[in-house]
Amino acid sequence: MHKCPWSLKTPEEELYHDQEWGVPIHDDRLLFEFLTLEGAQAGLSWSTVLKKRQTYRLAFDNFDVHKIAAYDEHKVQALLANPGIIRNRLKIRSTITNAQAFIKIQQQFGSFDRYIWQFVDGNPKQNHWHEFKHVPTHTKESDAMSKDLKQRGFKFVGSTICYAHMQATGMVNDHLVSCFRHSQLGG
Repeated sequence: MHKCPWSLKTPEEELYHDQEWGVPIHDDRLLFEFLTLEGAQAGLSWSTVLKKRQTYRLAFDNFDVHKIAAYDEHKVQALLANPGIIRNRLKIRSTITNAQAFIKIQQQFGSFDRYIWQFVDGNPKQNHWHEFKHVPTHTKESDAMSKDLKQRGFKFVGSTICYAHMQATGMVNDHLVSCFRHSQLGG
């Protein structure tokens, strides 16, 4: 069974690839989780983030945006002391800021899902890559998403992070055509 080559580095990455990467997500809590984790990954490997994912869920109240939006300085200090997460003050504070902006989008659009999926007209974009070196790190859609999120107050949402979010949440199918998951996900 052929798989995308990046997924064969660690057991966590392989499991993530086989079960989650590229599966369309429409659950606001999970969309916020992925947006947070993609931002936390900036400058690091995805493998590092995957290994810390369970601790992130515990540390950040299972990505409950209402709880996170209300975090105070005491909670920030507790997070900075937690060795199970990436202890970067800017990334931690951005999660709080992003939760606050996320809630505003939910109020305006009815859900974050409705807002974020508009960047691909509500349907996953089916790509047909033969080699992973051809998969882009950003696109015009991720550029637009990044620009709009930043205008709404989000942090750690550059175009590359937004494209990784699109890949993770199934907004684009970037499995290689030779990968067994490509056709399973509509390719």
